[in-house]
Amino acid sequence: MSLLSSSHFSGNGNFTSKCHDLLEDKIDCKKALLTHSCTAALEMSALLMNTQPGDEIIMPSYTFVSTANAFALRKGRPVFIDIRPDTLNIDENLIEQAITAKTKAIVVVHYAGVASEMNTILEIAKKHNIPVIEDAAQGIMAKYKGTPLGSMGTFGCLSFHETKNIHCGEGGAILINDKKYIERAEVIREKGTNRSKFFLGQVDKYKWVDIGSSYLPGELTAAFLAKQLEHAEEITQKRLNVWNKYHEIFQDLENTEKVRRPSIPRECSHNGHLYYLLLSKKNDRDRVLQKMNQMGVNAVFHYQPLHSSPAGKKYGDTPIPLPVTEDVSERLIRLPMWVGFNDHERVRDVLNRVLNSRNRSRH
Repeated sequence: MSLLSSSHFSGNGNFTSKCHDLLEDKIDCKKALLTHSCTAALEMSALLMNTQPGDEIIMPSYTFVSTANAFALRKGRPVFIDIRPDTLNIDENLIEQAITAKTKAIVVVHYAGVASEMNTILEIAKKHNIPVIEDAAQGIMAKYKGTPLGSMGTFGCLSFHETKNIHCGEGGAILINDKKYIERAEVIREKGTNRSKFFLGQVDKYKWVDIGSSYLPGELTAAFLAKQLEHAEEITQKRLNVWNKYHEIFQDLENTEKVRRPSIPRECSHNGHLYYLLLSKKNDRDRVLQKMNQMGVNAVFHYQPLHSSPAGKKYGDTPIPLPVTEDVSERLIRLPMWVGFNDHERVRDVLNRVLNSRNRSRH
């Protein structure tokens, strides 16, 4: 298949179809549809859920803004709850007390490609007849008890942004696990038209039949992504090799309680998406990051909690305190991470020097 020999460069061409097939095979979802971002996939899920003004959507505060924006755009109200201290995923034990008659959906975020506690969450959702949406932006090729992330909720949302394991610069996908939503998802993705039926010869002309938007990526993007997806297992293993090396060399610092390494539950098979450390509470995270960057190591923080942000206060609700979220957000640092990275010892030595220099300055 050659893109240059084709005159089709807009969305929904042969490369898009190939990506759909690869995703459906690797993730075992009912239907995969490429989008131009994970943000678009989340927005599609909000539309498919018929989110209405005042609807409440339970989600963690420790996530990217798109998780909340997708529903706030439909005038839904994000309800922020705390995360677990081990995986930094939504605390499944807090979900039920946040459910009200207005609850429209539960959104789980698989942080760092490590699965949320899906069995418990799905049981709660079934009990209350509430759909689950998986924000699996960081979760491609990761699994929970052998089941791929993105295949367990009503919808799964993937990111193929350049910062992700599998990428195409900018891109995403919505994974549909309930067949009743497939036809409408295709309409919403095609600007609210039944254009997909037209190309299948099922209608003689396509019409505006529903709300929607332009969520398709172009064929150049899909062609780049298709080749990445073909090598997804190989890419994932290389990232795991980098992750595992980090985990090994930071054990000593964890033993001396200077840092805490990531925690991976036995039932989770992660994908090595990112490597983070939690500094001890006596350290000034911003100072540590500043010093590490001055010494040539590009370490960064991650999310600022949504519940305490200006838009989070305006558009969302926080019914109970979120102490873990607030604590983690002030102590977490992310380390350099990419396929082929091999400078682990230097990162460790720089961090150790920064932490030790602080201790010396206190005496």
